[in-house]
Amino acid sequence: MSLGFTQPLWLWLVPLATLPLCSSLFVPVGYPWNALLPGDTGSRALDYGLRLLGVLAFVGLILGLAGPYLRESSVERVGQGANLVLLLDRSRSMDDSFAGRTPGGGEEAKSAAAVRLLDQFIDSRPHDRIGVAAFSTGPLFVLPFTDNREAVAAAVRAAGLPGLAQTHVAKGLALALSYFEGGGSPGSRAVLLVSDGAAVIDRQSEALLRRAFVERGVRLYWIFLRTAGNPGLFELPEAVDDTPEARPERHLHLFFESLGIPYRAYEAENPEALGRAMADIDRLENLPLRYTETHPRQPLDVYAYALAVVALAGLAVAKCSEVEPCPAR
Repeated sequence: MSLGFTQPLWLWLVPLATLPLCSSLFVPVGYPWNALLPGDTGSRALDYGLRLLGVLAFVGLILGLAGPYLRESSVERVGQGANLVLLLDRSRSMDDSFAGRTPGGGEEAKSAAAVRLLDQFIDSRPHDRIGVAAFSTGPLFVLPFTDNREAVAAAVRAAGLPGLAQTHVAKGLALALSYFEGGGSPGSRAVLLVSDGAAVIDRQSEALLRRAFVERGVRLYWIFLRTAGNPGLFELPEAVDDTPEARPERHLHLFFESLGIPYRAYEAENPEALGRAMADIDRLENLPLRYTETHPRQPLDVYAYALAVVALAGLAVAKCSEVEPCPAR
């Protein structure tokens, strides 16, 4: 950490702090001959102490006006966690309940349940570097990688706002993978996809995603918020119905399994199942992680003013205790 000043020109007044060393605040008392007075160590100590208080009062006031602060600093630490991108589905269907209808009678929207449980997930992982992205008809960049938990929580809560149009998961995944361009921090890398549906991915997008996942060494977790009546990811369909158009979620799951990367899929039919899925991901993504902890700028002017107040209070007490000398006859 290094010291800085917001108004350094005030420091030119620091020499004024020597004034109490040159002159006393108290009324001088004359004596016929000082040699007649016995030595008084206590009085000398009191005099030096009061002069020192005067110096501290000047120094405290001048430093307070100069606005001292400790500059922002970074400390490298090692913890348990991951470089994690939260990729959130913001299609209109996320505003429905798990029963597939407008929430009512105490029901919770899928987006609201996801936001609530992601808040808890974020709080339980203090060492993660987290980025936030979203998607609907197009990708939505929300927040770059950061260790600021308040910023991450605010970005996730923004996902609870009313949804947009459709689900274009390929564009969302491409955006999430772009967070890992250029190397980034060492440690585990993962994308957590939270979605209640999928769409058909064209062959060109499949090839681009396949290459990006492998080259960047990214793990993938998909929490599929299954609506009542949806056949889901793992249910085997009739052969005639087993097409990407008829079962986009299942075929997206099969595509993820073919990537050759660590991948896990979870079906959540209710908030409790969603919570269990996040707890499992929390357990899996808990590897050693080297990260940088940033300490913000810390103002110090309050301490300078406190020093001045204490010194002035001591001088005020001494001044009020001063005894007026007897008038000369």
